[in-house]
Amino acid sequence: MSDSTLPPLLAAEGWHVLHLYYRIDHATWSLLSPEEQIEAKTRLSELVQEIRATEGCQLLIFAMVGPKADLGFMLLAADLHKLNAFEKQLTQALGADILQPTYSYLSMTERSEYTTSDEQYAADLAAEGHAPGTPEHEQKLAEFKVRMTKYLKDRLYPVLPPWEVMCFYPMNKRRGEVKNWYALSFEERKKLMGGHARVGRMWAGKILQLITGSTGLDDWEWGVTLFAHDPADIKGIIYEMRFDPVSADYAEFGEFYIGLQVPLDELFRRVQV
Repeated sequence: MSDSTLPPLLAAEGWHVLHLYYRIDHATWSLLSPEEQIEAKTRLSELVQEIRATEGCQLLIFAMVGPKADLGFMLLAADLHKLNAFEKQLTQALGADILQPTYSYLSMTERSEYTTSDEQYAADLAAEGHAPGTPEHEQKLAEFKVRMTKYLKDRLYPVLPPWEVMCFYPMNKRRGEVKNWYALSFEERKKLMGGHARVGRMWAGKILQLITGSTGLDDWEWGVTLFAHDPADIKGIIYEMRFDPVSADYAEFGEFYIGLQVPLDELFRRVQV
């Protein structure tokens, strides 16, 4: 269904990411016969399988908590044409007007501009007394390169986990007259982000975080997607980070969406289709 004669539309690096949230129009759904309802659910099930079997694509499914939306999808794709085609198919899979979009957000996986380079790390080692060319210096530099290779792969080409709880929200950095993130020097911003990252690392193993860039793509500058096993950890990390200067002084947040990763048959039961 998603085949296209157009050549792939690939970014120089990273994947496209689309969050999609819907309400069910139960009045329209009730007009379908039992046979039509079964056919519609089968159609969505087969589409989910197709997307998940497509190279360079991932699809996560959520039962959304609260009345902002009934169900949600998080779609990742290397090819923007495939992402766009699958998005349209997901919206129509249960039939015309059954899924009513309530919110969407387009972004891309990206590397952080504040990531320490090999050269900077080598200079830091030298400043700490580890002379270049010594076995200790070379070992530390090699270990750093291994860590950074994995970090960049996880950030640009993530394999997202089936953890039970998902939280998504968009955010900006302030441009106010008093606090303007973009008026700071690069060195100031990097230092602040280093402290911010240290707070996040305290939640390693409890929270998996994916930051995606959306400047020029959607209404905010970044999308933040958090995964956890315990909803209290979502609450905890966001609370702690708001005391950090990057958040306290410079961050603006959009609406928060909470979803639970469940199998598709369970999702059908929860949304009563």
